[in-house]
Amino acid sequence: MARKLKVFTTSAGFFDLAVSAPSMRAALDAWGAGANLFHQGFAQQTDDPAIVKATLARPGVVLRRPVGTDQPFREEAEASEAAFDGQAAKEPKATRRRRKPVLAEATDRKEEREAARAFEKERARRERRERQEAAERRKEAARRDRAIAIATAAMEKAEARHEATVAEIEQARAALDTRADREESRWRRERETLEERLRQARVPRHLRPV
Repeated sequence: MARKLKVFTTSAGFFDLAVSAPSMRAALDAWGAGANLFHQGFAQQTDDPAIVKATLARPGVVLRRPVGTDQPFREEAEASEAAFDGQAAKEPKATRRRRKPVLAEATDRKEEREAARAFEKERARRERRERQEAAERRKEAARRDRAIAIATAAMEKAEARHEATVAEIEQARAALDTRADREESRWRRERETLEERLRQARVPRHLRPV
């Protein structure tokens, strides 16, 4: 059986917020509050007829109005100049409850039951949306992880290929250096021999040592 809805209000930034919910905890969840605003004195239950009518028409949906105004609560609202001027929001005047006819009370109970069912429907819809968004975030995270893994593997493969190529070049360079050293030694010996022959050829025969 759906629980009877109550109407709760609070303020956030430049807006007053209102929501119909079966409990304070449900109202805090609908507002996305991370703390107990009721315990801190920043939220309260209200019987204001206009607020009750507006919120029960959209059970579980957070309505808002510019803080410091008497504008009707709506899903979409724009901040008013009163919020920037620091004007305090007007407190609703206390109203004396009048005894309603039995038919009116029965109608109210029916509307409350319908509003409670609508609230549960809205809460279920919000939970489905949150689960879907969470699933999409997990899917996106998995896709990102796969892309990172593929890119990392490609980088490691390319780096290994580069290191192998550099090793081959270094090996070839070392072989060339060794060959160059051998050639330099050979040429030095050959040049010394040829220079000696050239020197002897320049000396006249009669002056050459016997």
